Amino acid sequence: MFLIGEALIGDEPELAHIDLLIGDKDGPVGMAFANGLAQLSAGHTPLLSVIRPNLPPKPATLIVPKVTVKNMDQAAQIFGPAQTAVAKAVADSVAEGIIPRAEVENLVLIVSVFIHPQARDYDAIYRYNYGATKLAVKRAMESFPDIDTVLYEKDRSTHPIMGFRVIRLWDPPYLQVALDLVDLAVVRRVLSQLPDSDHLLIEVGTPLVKKFGAQVVKEIRNVRPSSFVVLDLKTLDTGNLEVRLAADATADAVVISGLAPKKTLELAIKEARKTGIYSVIDMLNVPDPLTVLRSLSALPDVVEMHRAIDQESEKHNWEVIAEIKKMAADSDQKILVAVAGGIRVDTVAAALKSGADIIVTGRAITASKDVKDAAEQFLAELKQTEIDQYRVMTDF
Repeated sequence: MFLIGEALIGDEPELAHIDLLIGDKDGPVGMAFANGLAQLSAGHTPLLSVIRPNLPPKPATLIVPKVTVKNMDQAAQIFGPAQTAVAKAVADSVAEGIIPRAEVENLVLIVSVFIHPQARDYDAIYRYNYGATKLAVKRAMESFPDIDTVLYEKDRSTHPIMGFRVIRLWDPPYLQVALDLVDLAVVRRVLSQLPDSDHLLIEVGTPLVKKFGAQVVKEIRNVRPSSFVVLDLKTLDTGNLEVRLAADATADAVVISGLAPKKTLELAIKEARKTGIYSVIDMLNVPDPLTVLRSLSALPDVVEMHRAIDQESEKHNWEVIAEIKKMAADSDQKILVAVAGGIRVDTVAAALKSGADIIVTGRAITASKDVKDAAEQFLAELKQTEIDQYRVMTDF
């Protein structure tokens, strides 16, 4: 047996974070248990858990402090509320049948315990570490999480200690506001007036990035820290280099021109996947988007059907959206389609009906006398509720 469990419970500074291993005495966990108990480390001395002195639980459990113990006050927190909390959680797990009683002499546990240096409340330290250990044991024995849970939650979850959200586009449709501006004061004014919405994306337009460079993304994050930011580079060459520049500037997505050579497109898509950002191929002035996509060894995350400002008297080519999505489905890849170019509130419904996932608009919002009201009109057309409005998270 080699099982892994994890759990975080409580509030700072007494919160408890437990990582643990459960396994056979004669397996790798048992070997690590013996090595840990025999090879002491300054500030991270492993110790056996005990319910009280002279009463260790079964299975035998080794505690390893995560945070360096620097004084006797911190040592007392480990050799006290944490030590007994872990032991009591293990014993109760046996009593409740979570750990099979028949196996207690064959198994050992290694429990890594976090105690914040500013923790003071022994009662909270005990209760949080008890709860976290009990939950981590249960999760280990049930092999939680299963892969379906991981894949479902990976783009929906935010780590509480990060201090910001990394947005992923799992709940279309979205409104993307293109900042095709060249005045940072105007950019800040527009950003400050845009409503807060899980379905609103920010685009650094090509004119803006040409004037201020890719680092303008960080200017946007100063005003809207957790926004999904698209950097419209319209890359035509050195695909991997420009995507890397976008990722280094903390962009969430980068736009590559569909007119770029096949090799450039493929390098850009590959680099975007490597750095964890979205690749967007802009089909502006591309006569046959499907031919371009079919030539690629891997599809981008987003295809943007873009009508140029200078061609706004012409009809949108949205009829190809269904074919793009069918091609992606046939190749077992997921793809989002954005539409851009003179989109107004009264054309959003038609775009969505054609299969659009992202509505890109610029001047209809940024040049409006009331930016917030204009954006809210577009958002209303999406008919989307806030993503986390009805989603209550407890254990994970």
